[in-house]
Amino acid sequence: GPSFVSCKDRKKKKSQQQQTSTISLIVLYTIMTWVSSVKLAADAYLVCLHHALTTEKEEVMGLLVGQFSEGNDVVCDIHSAVTLRRSDKRKDRVEISPEMLIEAQQRAELMSATSGLELHIVGWYHSHPHITVWPSDIDLQTQAGYQQMDNRFVGLIFSVYNEDQKTKMGDHQVTCFQATNQSPEGEAPQYVRLSVPLEIVPTPAIDSNNQRALENLCATLFEEQREVLEASRQLADKQPLDHLHNSAVMVRSVCGLSTSILGPLVATLEDRTQRMHIMTQILKQEAAYLKKKLKAKNIAIPPSIK
Repeated sequence: GPSFVSCKDRKKKKSQQQQTSTISLIVLYTIMTWVSSVKLAADAYLVCLHHALTTEKEEVMGLLVGQFSEGNDVVCDIHSAVTLRRSDKRKDRVEISPEMLIEAQQRAELMSATSGLELHIVGWYHSHPHITVWPSDIDLQTQAGYQQMDNRFVGLIFSVYNEDQKTKMGDHQVTCFQATNQSPEGEAPQYVRLSVPLEIVPTPAIDSNNQRALENLCATLFEEQREVLEASRQLADKQPLDHLHNSAVMVRSVCGLSTSILGPLVATLEDRTQRMHIMTQILKQEAAYLKKKLKAKNIAIPPSIK
């Protein structure tokens, strides 16, 4: 039958529970220190967001290039984003082929050689159109798979095409995460999200690698559409109406790419050209002022700056 428990036993049991709770917190803290924080360059953020906004029907994805700091508190610095062609397009998931992963690694090595920094693939990003920013079970499984290669690997999710209920204006969110298995050893894995602090770091200008990624974005999406149309063309004799429909969809898609990608890119370049023109005028005025001061003090102006 039931037995009585003394106050001393209760205190001892409570102390054991507190010790167990403390150990659990220490273990959780150790897991969460794989990456203490992520710093995302503003121009790389622009590439990811622009890519996410290219379609509101399927998810898109790409890889992130940067470097990890050394020491106890590992900081992930993301310098560039690499847009990739999708091997599978669905509303709730996105996949890339092994060939695309190899191509991304080659791009990272090229960036490393040109920049003089030791850069490599440090994470991935994908979009959530019309849904929450939190990772799904499939996202967590994908993230866990990447972390098997490098436990510092991080994931970004861009939630786009949402509407603020109060202002009725378009809203987008971004989150950074990792995954950990909370199931006991020997049981089927059950992954949970670990939030990673994310900071958007301002950049004075768009890096050449990120500028190239923006320029290649239209070609990447066009290639995806062309592959679908090519598959349809092979069945054109058996399914002529389907092929005609797919051709019309292709034309509409190309027009959409011009509106959603090329238009903003041209506007960005025009803005940069205008800012560079203003900066040139300021520098010319400063140069004229300095030359005037040198002349007033009878200091010879070097031939190289005349």
